[in-house]
Amino acid sequence: MNYASLEKLCRDLGMKYSLNEPLNSHTSMKIGGACDILVQPDSEEALAQTAAVCKAEDVPFFVLGKGSNVLVSDEGYRGCVILLSREFSAVDVKGGEITAQAGASLKSVCMAALENELTGLEFAYGIPGSVGGALYMNAGAYGGEMKDVVKSCRYIDENGILCEMRAEDMQLSYRHSFFSGKRCVITSVTMELKKGDKTEIKAKMDDLMGRRKDKQPLEFPSCGSTFKRPEGYFAAALIEECGLKGYSVGGAQVSEKHSGFVINRGGASFEDVMAVVQHVKDTVKQQKGVDLECEMLILE
Repeated sequence: MNYASLEKLCRDLGMKYSLNEPLNSHTSMKIGGACDILVQPDSEEALAQTAAVCKAEDVPFFVLGKGSNVLVSDEGYRGCVILLSREFSAVDVKGGEITAQAGASLKSVCMAALENELTGLEFAYGIPGSVGGALYMNAGAYGGEMKDVVKSCRYIDENGILCEMRAEDMQLSYRHSFFSGKRCVITSVTMELKKGDKTEIKAKMDDLMGRRKDKQPLEFPSCGSTFKRPEGYFAAALIEECGLKGYSVGGAQVSEKHSGFVINRGGASFEDVMAVVQHVKDTVKQQKGVDLECEMLILE
């Protein structure tokens, strides 16, 4: 593939970019080879132009935020990775609404809510993802989901047009949204919260963070919950009942602390993780008759 047009666009707009950029440093699993080109837009217009050039040049592209739910192949990615990072992470508060660019971390948005005494987003404190990624998969924890707080978003559609969508049209359900599997790029998200007591908000945030640290293997690289919750079951319970807690291949392991997590104990390869995932899926299907589906996105 020819990336000359993308490189020229980056130079013309003053965007940061790099060639053959290793992706292991951009994902929470700390696994993955290099992409052909990584581009870091700093505005909606720059993002739209990047997507447009990729489409015109027939260059595959993948949008990456915090990389907290993405497993990248050791072979890397043949195409353009659009990284929404610090240059695309502004957070603005007006009354009871918070509007955040897609690259903003959930933690920064939760802290903005706390400082402005706004409640409703406490469930997201500690989820290590970006706002765009959280909406893309309708992220949730401890009884809350993005669908509970999202009011609207701005996005670039598959034709490169900047659009706006209200929450009721986003098809938000368990780990799914209108954007799932589509070549759209979320640029910003507006959330509607309620006025609350700052002390109570902080206490709830601290309580949920404490639960995470107590129950989840945060000391190891992972993609968070590896499997979606099967209807009528809990993935972690099924995995543990099948005797798979601690099962490992190479550096990848079913966490001994929380069997819903496949962790990188050190030096794990993409193949190691996929071997563990496949063994877990096969064993749970054989012993329990339940099909497990990966929650993490796999980039090959």
